[in-house]
Amino acid sequence: MVLRRLRTARTVASVCILVLFRAPGLTQEHDPAAVIRSVDAAVAARFENILGFTDVEHYAVYRGDDQVHPAAEMTVRDTYKKGVGKTYTVMSQSGSSILLHFGLKPLLDNEQTINQSGNVEKSWFMSANYEMTLKAGGEQKLNGRDCFALDIKPKEEAPNLIIGTMWVDARDGTLVQIDGVASKNPSAFSGTTHMMRQYTNIDGYSMAIHARAESDSALLGRTVVTIDYSNYNLKIKSGK
Repeated sequence: MVLRRLRTARTVASVCILVLFRAPGLTQEHDPAAVIRSVDAAVAARFENILGFTDVEHYAVYRGDDQVHPAAEMTVRDTYKKGVGKTYTVMSQSGSSILLHFGLKPLLDNEQTINQSGNVEKSWFMSANYEMTLKAGGEQKLNGRDCFALDIKPKEEAPNLIIGTMWVDARDGTLVQIDGVASKNPSAFSGTTHMMRQYTNIDGYSMAIHARAESDSALLGRTVVTIDYSNYNLKIKSGK
């Protein structure tokens, strides 16, 4: 009888030790609603507190199988003002005049339209615009940061809204990376566009650092556009 009690006591003690010392990530399930609320809060804070910014953006267009030598390049200075939108100043350009005029210029024009007041809110990665589902598996490392991954699907279709995956910082919900396909093709002549964008954290806010878009169509063939962002200068709301 005494021996049985000792064995029972040892078993209970072993269970208690396992519960006390097991890694938190193995015992805690993250609340999907709380993660999505943190994403919405990060987007809202970014819009509220960034009054403007400038950066330098380098665009490169690659055609066919040659992913080393760009067929056209353009470097621009992007100036954003809250409530106004974006303006672009071309700093340099080279390569195919056709790709510059019919490829990169329309791309910049479209970015200006998207970022106009009243339009920009529809492109935000938040639950008002996207159906979001937290992926199983908990936190994962991406670009050196602890992240949550969410499946995202836009509530309305548009060329700049994607169906795919979004990674956000597990600490504060700020964007780390998006990857997917455009929910709507920009034209009947273009194939499905795959898009990826990576973000860095500047003064607590997500800012794009690198982007890549690839499309393939019978008419135009394979086209890849990359964008590298640098030299950010943010104007933050006073007191933030």
